[in-house]
This record gives sequence, C-alpha cells and structure tokens, in this order.
Amino acid sequence: MKRMILVIITVISILIFLTGCWNRRELNQLAIVVGIGIDKVDDQFLVTTQVINPGQIATQKSSIEKAPVIMYQETGDTVFEAIRKITTTAPRKMYASHLRMIVLGEEFAKDGIGEILDLLFRDQEFRMDFYIMVAEGMRAEDILKVSTPLEKIPSNKMFNALETSQKEWSATKAVTLHELVKTIVREGEALVLTGITVKGDKDLATNSMDNLERTVPNGDLQITNLAVFNKDKLIGWLDEMEGKTYNVLTNNEKSTTINLSCPQGGKVVYEVKNSSTDMKAEIRKGKPEIDLNVFVEGDIAEVQCDMDLTKEGTIEEIEKIYEKEAKSYFRNAISQIQQHHEADIFGFGEEIHRANPEIWRKIKGDWNEQFKYLPVNIKVQGEIKQIGTVENSVLEKLEKQREMDK
Repeated sequence: MKRMILVIITVISILIFLTGCWNRRELNQLAIVVGIGIDKVDDQFLVTTQVINPGQIATQKSSIEKAPVIMYQETGDTVFEAIRKITTTAPRKMYASHLRMIVLGEEFAKDGIGEILDLLFRDQEFRMDFYIMVAEGMRAEDILKVSTPLEKIPSNKMFNALETSQKEWSATKAVTLHELVKTIVREGEALVLTGITVKGDKDLATNSMDNLERTVPNGDLQITNLAVFNKDKLIGWLDEMEGKTYNVLTNNEKSTTINLSCPQGGKVVYEVKNSSTDMKAEIRKGKPEIDLNVFVEGDIAEVQCDMDLTKEGTIEEIEKIYEKEAKSYFRNAISQIQQHHEADIFGFGEEIHRANPEIWRKIKGDWNEQFKYLPVNIKVQGEIKQIGTVENSVLEKLEKQREMDK
C-alpha cells in the first residue's frame, strides 16, 4: 500500500512539472516597449511607444541600415485604450516589462497626471524601476522621436543621462513610479520631476538617421530643470540654483561642483563628495519654524587664484568662504521657491506634521499660503578632505615666471 501511494505521488509530481507555463508568451510575439510618451490632444490621450527593433540592435554590422527603435502612436479616451489600439498598426502586442522611461508632455502635465497613475500602478506588466520625466516646452512625442548618438536606444540615453546627472551635477532627480505615487499622496510635500528637452534643431533631430551619422548631431536630448507640481498638476520649473538647493536639503545630493570666490579675486572649485541635511520642525511662540543643519565634505578640484594651500589656516579660510556662500545660496533659493512657486517641495509640512500633529491639523488646509511665510533657519558646515596631487595652483607658478622674465 505504501509503495502504491509513493508511485501515485511520483506520477502527480511529474505531471505538475510537465504542464509548462500556462501564461507564457514567445519573444517573437512581443514588441519590447522601452519608452512611452503621454500627451493630451482634444481631450484624448495621445500615447507614443518606443519599441526596440531587435534585428537592428542585434546586428554586428558597422553601418546603420535601419532605425534601432520604431515608434507607434494612437489616441484613446484612456491610456489603456490607446495602447490596445496600437495593435491595429503594430504586428506584435506591446510588452512593457522592460520599460525604461515615461515622458509626460508639458501641457498634459499642467492639466494633471492623476488619470494615468492608476493604470501604471495597477497593471502587473509595469515594473517600478522605470523613471518618469516631463518634456519641457514640448510634447512627449517630440522627445521620443529624437535619434540619439552613442546610445542606440533613446530611452536608454534618457535613463542613463538622468542617473549620471543626478550623481554628478545634483540639479536633477531620478524619480520612479513608486516614489511618484508615494509623494503625490503625502500631505505636506510637493512632487518634483526632472525635465527633458531637445537641444539643437528639433526638426532635423527627429526621425532622421542623419542625426546618428554626424560628428556633431543636429540635435540631442538634454536633461533640464526640475518641474514642480501642486498635487498632480505642473505649476512651474525650478532654475539650477533652486534645483541644487532642493537636492541638498532633501538629502538627494550625490556630488557636484561649486565655484568659490577667492579674497583677492579668482575662483576655487570645491567638489562636493558627500552632504547631509538634518531637518527639524520647532514650534516657537505658537508658530512653526524649520531648522536646517547642512553638513558638506569635499575636495579642492581647481584653484584659479593665489591662495597658498600649504599655509596654515588657508584650508579653514576656504571652508568659511564655502559656508558663507552656501548659506546665502540656500537662503535665496528657498525664498524664491516660497514666493514664486508656493509649493512645499522640501517636505517642511511633513516635518511639522511629525513634530506636532495638533499644529499641523490647524494649518494644513492653507499650507501653500502658510509655506510662503514659514521661517527657515540655516546652518552650514563645510569640510575639505583633500587638495589634490599638487599643493598650489600652477597659475601661481606661471605668474612668478612671468615676473622673472620682465
């Protein structure tokens, strides 16, 4: 009896493994979508998909015969409907599990992006690791139509450029779908997305293989400024100073460069290697205030003045210069954002909520107006770790040589 039971169990196990994958899809039946653009045209959604041309990507030939990606577009009352309608022209079903980038047209973003979030969050084919950007001053379809040099696939170019600029320049931010949804539903913090545009001649750069074959392209995709949202609607753009300040104060700064003024003229370039900001909400005289303590450490990257780095006290002097200039820089940027955008991108409201829920309940209904006049106190501490492989500027030695030659 026991032997019979063992045989039955073995047969059942074999049958389970022989059933195969019930929902499998063959690769040659799918169109791999790497980029999606969403615009609004006449109260309908215009969806543009950027699909990999597998034959061209896999080719080992040195010359480019066909475009590495193919564009498909359709309109619909919903985004899902537009995507399904694309099957009337595309020979394969759209498959979005390898999506790298979603680009939102500026006019669409101004009307509100909330309508598309349910689909993106609900559909199991959409993973959470793609980035979302806003087409600054143009439609999303214009961005996806640009042929990019160096990177065969434009969506990969956008993905990599966004990650690199966030790490090296700190005026941009890479935002995934999960972070977008988390921020947009949170009280006391406004959404920020990075913008992208076409640098150069847009008409010559779009749908042109010639753009890939030129040493200097007719046009290329360029990461721009940070877009500010009120709830789900685009309300404005940060400039470079405001964008860098935002990333520092929200602990998103990875690395950047800052030009400091030398006392006798010229510049010292301070390369930020690490920064952290401690944010606290305090209630003083019954009203909320924000205290910011910013700590930054980095290296001397370039010297264009006659400061003697070997002299005792010089490094401390440069650190003080940085602290003074950075404090003024941050203060001006915060003030501009408070007055011009009236959107709490820093999460000050969320910090007040955590510190004193009772005060927050009283002011949250009018928070955008309250944010305009919120006192923000800033302290900055800068630290220099290294000065490079040379102690003093080469310019100083050249100047001494010129004096000797006179």
